[in-house]
Amino acid sequence: MIGVLLMAYGTPRSLDEVKAYFTHIRRGREPTEAEVEDLKERYRDIGGVSPLTEITESQAKGLQEMLERKEAQRFRVSLAMKHSPPFIPEVVERMIRDGIREMVALVLAPHESRMIIDDYMRYARDILEGHPNVKAHVIRTWHLNPNYLSALRRRIQDQLVAFGQPGAEHTMVLFTAHSLPEKILATQDPYPARLEETARALAEHLSLPHWRRAYQSAGRTSFPWLGPDLVGVLKEVKAEGFFQVLVVPIGFVADHLEVLYDIDIEAQEKARELGLVLRRTESLNTDPEFLEGLAEEVLQVTASVPR
Repeated sequence: MIGVLLMAYGTPRSLDEVKAYFTHIRRGREPTEAEVEDLKERYRDIGGVSPLTEITESQAKGLQEMLERKEAQRFRVSLAMKHSPPFIPEVVERMIRDGIREMVALVLAPHESRMIIDDYMRYARDILEGHPNVKAHVIRTWHLNPNYLSALRRRIQDQLVAFGQPGAEHTMVLFTAHSLPEKILATQDPYPARLEETARALAEHLSLPHWRRAYQSAGRTSFPWLGPDLVGVLKEVKAEGFFQVLVVPIGFVADHLEVLYDIDIEAQEKARELGLVLRRTESLNTDPEFLEGLAEEVLQVTASVPR
């Protein structure tokens, strides 16, 4: 049996868990009460709680079902969260106790960044280093997975025809992903290049005449984050004479705060202020084509493992 360690960011399951969640993100440094209340208010604005936990649990179940159809009884998927229960170290320990000696580590983030992938794996390696007999295969990027791209293309096409003036020729398409600290550029982190490759692959396949990339959801810190920021790009798009904008959050695979608040509320408000019509592609969530793409990634990395 091969274990699949499916890792996601995590989210508080209720407003009561926001402070502990925020503290974990800050590596044990407690946020101020004002910072906690500000984050709680964002969750209230999207309905009081993020749907991320339920979605990622369904994604794990869906991936298990996909793998069962392709190679029955060969894989066991275990979901682990970075910043909320079930935490990655605890899940890895349980997998090893259950007899897993070979596992695939897969993060629900399509685009490789050493800052992202290595940080997830640090939590896993804290346990794996004590078990040298356990082998781990790490899937570092799947940003050009054919099924992932196909599922995104369908969503882009669906939204382009829903505008008042249907068609790509009237619309600026903005491919977005979570910003990271600008310092990653000094280490030649592959993140910006991977994002560009995904955006370009989608734009070229769909023959999009107007598109660009933007970052979103930057942290509130004293040091700079990658740009340009989505809200700033909206101002540029308006100045260039566009009236329709389609946001395609290629860096996210599920509905959560960065999509439901940062795009659907914050960016939407700025768009209305500018006189822009803004639409967003539907999140991948439990799309079967997307989940099949994840299964294919697992099968590919384990193709040489004896059955």
